[in-house]
Amino acid sequence: MASRVPVRFPGSSGLGARSHLSPRLRSSRSDGMGESLRLPGLYRRVSAWSDRGDGEPADWQRPASVPGHLNDRWEEWSSGSDRSGAPAYSDPEEQSLGGYSARLSRDSGRQVPLLRGIFQVQKRSCDVSLTSSHLLWCPIQPESPGKAHTQAKEESIMLKDIFSVKLKRRRMAGQEKGGTLLGITVFVCIRKGHKLKDNAIDFYNLSEDFCDIWLRQLKDILNGFPNRPKSLKVIINPHSHKGEAPNVYYRHVAPLLKLADIQTHVTETNYKGHALALLKECELQEYDGIVCVGGDGSVSEVVHGLLLRAQMDAGKTVNDSLSPVRAPLPLGIIPAGTTNTMAYSLHGIRHSVTAALHIIMGNIQPVDACTFSTEDKLLRFGFSSMFGFGGQTLALAEKHRWMPSSQRRDFAVIKTLAVLKADSCDLSFLPINNRQSTSHQKKKNKDNFLENETKDQWQHTQGQLLNVSIMAIPCLCSMAPRGLAPNTRLNDGTMALVIVHNTSRPEFVKHLKRYATHKDQFDFPFVETHLVKEVKLCPQSTSHCGNGLYENHKEAHTGLSEVHPWNIDGDLQVASSEVHIRLHPELINLYGRNIEELDEMKAKCSCL
Repeated sequence: MASRVPVRFPGSSGLGARSHLSPRLRSSRSDGMGESLRLPGLYRRVSAWSDRGDGEPADWQRPASVPGHLNDRWEEWSSGSDRSGAPAYSDPEEQSLGGYSARLSRDSGRQVPLLRGIFQVQKRSCDVSLTSSHLLWCPIQPESPGKAHTQAKEESIMLKDIFSVKLKRRRMAGQEKGGTLLGITVFVCIRKGHKLKDNAIDFYNLSEDFCDIWLRQLKDILNGFPNRPKSLKVIINPHSHKGEAPNVYYRHVAPLLKLADIQTHVTETNYKGHALALLKECELQEYDGIVCVGGDGSVSEVVHGLLLRAQMDAGKTVNDSLSPVRAPLPLGIIPAGTTNTMAYSLHGIRHSVTAALHIIMGNIQPVDACTFSTEDKLLRFGFSSMFGFGGQTLALAEKHRWMPSSQRRDFAVIKTLAVLKADSCDLSFLPINNRQSTSHQKKKNKDNFLENETKDQWQHTQGQLLNVSIMAIPCLCSMAPRGLAPNTRLNDGTMALVIVHNTSRPEFVKHLKRYATHKDQFDFPFVETHLVKEVKLCPQSTSHCGNGLYENHKEAHTGLSEVHPWNIDGDLQVASSEVHIRLHPELINLYGRNIEELDEMKAKCSCL
């Protein structure tokens, strides 16, 4: 049975009243109730013209898409003629939809529809409305004599969750263009916990003009959302982890970027430092963002390159680390490495589709970053660092690159534990003002540690240290579900300083194993933590220079009698003197969202 789109809306008594929805277009064969359009298996009367909600069409000119035989009737409508005295329309089916229209208008969270029409959704004819914030549809239920009217269930999606809209066509095998129009498809981003997924909803209608109007209106709205990129520079490390980065990108990420009409320029790096050299010379103004596909080492190199480029463009010297300039473009991180601490800290999950959808949706997260410098020479921009056990383990792992990543990591940890020895260090740090620093140290040695809670005054500790970690991000990963630094966040203006004093090997292993659980890894008498904004660390000896862990780096730095390995965001750096770490709030923007409840993370854990 044929059904009709309602023309009586809240506050109107028929066509003689000023409608709050779309004006009706009449043809020479129209009965005054709207232009007839054929839908799959049914006849529907629809109106597809937008309205501002004040009784006047959104553009009080004849739309370019109005069919020629409707031109005269459009002029008739726009002039206001032939409207007074129009009989009130009382189709029972429209009366059943009147309540839906009234509810739509009364709902304070929604506005008067910009477009309204009939589509088939999931094999049911639906009254579909497009507002400035929602796309809503409600099944049409004609009233039947003798049967009680049941309330139709209304469904909706927020426009901010839509990332693409396409015409849906039926094509023959091998046909790439054209085809029979079926309607439009709306692609939506759905959140399930920390994971994001894409979903497609089909709206069937066989009218080319009708679907074109909806397509253009939806695309105009999507183009108005801020931060959504149109062009991206993609940097892939084909050697990351098991060489899976190209497969991750071309199989899971590239199709989504293409679906969202995002132009990409892809470069696969050939050697270490390739990304850094690329970003120094790249015309960044051609892109809306940068995407890195790889592990923590790849991300570290791209972050360093972006921030170095910002200093160059601002005319600052590379060594000026006191007030660095913010990165010019946001960075998207597609995890394809071994630990992926940056991706875990940003998204809460190692999932390439989630990372890709954050980029497509333009979700921007400002993130604090650090500068690592020695004697006024900038070593690196980064987010986290480890000295002592963490640096020595990475140095050994780098010497065994020929091994598979998981075996190389386990081998390096066991080998470094076998020759575990503390470094004599002079450590100074500047605690955060007006914020209580956290300390789990239960037994303090006055000769090794001097506590001072005075504002803006440096605190000092000197002695044998097994490991020192300085992190501006939580550093989540599958092996540390609470993070290496659970007391800090992505942009709270703090760095977490974790100091592990000298202790026995079994006690140190207990501390390490705690990272793989949800227990407090700092609840040991030899561990202390602080929230700081600056750290200075000066090694007093070269305890491990002769144990064979990093002779290659010592030989590479000719003229240096003493070198000390640092793990900075998974990238090995060496220094022969004091290293100064400074925090710089919100120095770079990343595509993603902050994770507030770290203890609720359900990351897969593995023990040492």
